[in-house]
Amino acid sequence: MSIFKKILILFCISLTISFFLLSKINQITNEKIQLVYKDKYIESSKELLSYLVNADLKTLKKRAKELNYESRNIKLLKGAKTIYQHKISFGDVKIIKRQNDYFLYMNYLGDSVLFFDISQKSEVEQKENIDFLIGASILLLIVIFLIVLRMLSPLKNISKAIEQFGEGDYALRLKETKNKDEVSIVAKKFNAMAKNLENLIKSRKELLRDMSHELRTPISKAKISLEMIEESKYKTILKKSINQIDELTNELLELERLNSNSIELDIQKHSIDSILAVALSKMIIEDEEIDMQIRNLFDCNADINYLSIAIKNLIDNALKYKESGKVEIVIDKNLLEIKNKGEALSKELEFYMQTFTQEDKTRNIKGYGLGLNIVKRVMEHHDFELKYRYEDSKNIFSIVTPSLKYPQ
Repeated sequence: MSIFKKILILFCISLTISFFLLSKINQITNEKIQLVYKDKYIESSKELLSYLVNADLKTLKKRAKELNYESRNIKLLKGAKTIYQHKISFGDVKIIKRQNDYFLYMNYLGDSVLFFDISQKSEVEQKENIDFLIGASILLLIVIFLIVLRMLSPLKNISKAIEQFGEGDYALRLKETKNKDEVSIVAKKFNAMAKNLENLIKSRKELLRDMSHELRTPISKAKISLEMIEESKYKTILKKSINQIDELTNELLELERLNSNSIELDIQKHSIDSILAVALSKMIIEDEEIDMQIRNLFDCNADINYLSIAIKNLIDNALKYKESGKVEIVIDKNLLEIKNKGEALSKELEFYMQTFTQEDKTRNIKGYGLGLNIVKRVMEHHDFELKYRYEDSKNIFSIVTPSLKYPQ
């Protein structure tokens, strides 16, 4: 979950709690005010009603004034709500609520009076002050939320920039500001890092390009000169060494392209036998070295050039390290398997997929160079899997498409 979503959730929770508290405080305050004035009016009515019964209106008004009661127009009863009523002979006593004000109504033999306790004004003012403070707190919370979002908004841009940079847009830079906060410092540091990485990547590409160009010319000359030398065991060793240098140069260039996130694969639908044919065409091998078993052909979406390079490398390793017999290539149900007879790998497959991995044994040394690392990169770009298992004294490397369930 992003930091913005977390802040939004926290803000919504805080806002909900604030509104809930405001509602609850209003409810409790209203109930308290109603209870206070209800009790006060009931107690006062016992005395004031006696003056009304005796028709002593002068004393009634005087006593009401002493109690801070004001006489109000009976018309205010229209639309009001009765919260308490006590009937007496030839009359009744009521406590009336109109909006947020409470009134005492008394009636006897047609004579009616309506009083209002003016001390309610202070209670209402206190309640309004509380409501104002809570409202101000909610408003402050909203303002803080907006300020935090504004302060953190550059982080979103930084996150997107890092994602784009990771996808190969090395020229991307963040817009720097004159602020001196931590976010601005991060943006400046990112731009400095991006510039250094861009220069480093550019230098590495130029180095590999120049190295490839400089190496190919002497390698080609060496191959031509080699053909003019008479056959001997030294010529065979020299020829093998030159071919290894040429192969290593090609692998370095291919690995550089595959490690670059900016590589664009030409993904198309191909039959697996067509891809295998392209892979075999890149090799110089005898038919007697390969045993092809096509059980079920299938199509897959792939870049035929890079997938054929991966298959070629697997076949090369199988030929190089087989102890006897032929290298078996099996095509069956979205699965391409390459098998060779030999000792099982002593470590996990991931170990051998690192560059220039070699396994030192008492009888020989197995060096996997860049081959399996290139295979790994090709599989990652295609969302395919490279699986390994050892069965019937055979090492079995399998290229598995996403739709296939690998056999256990």
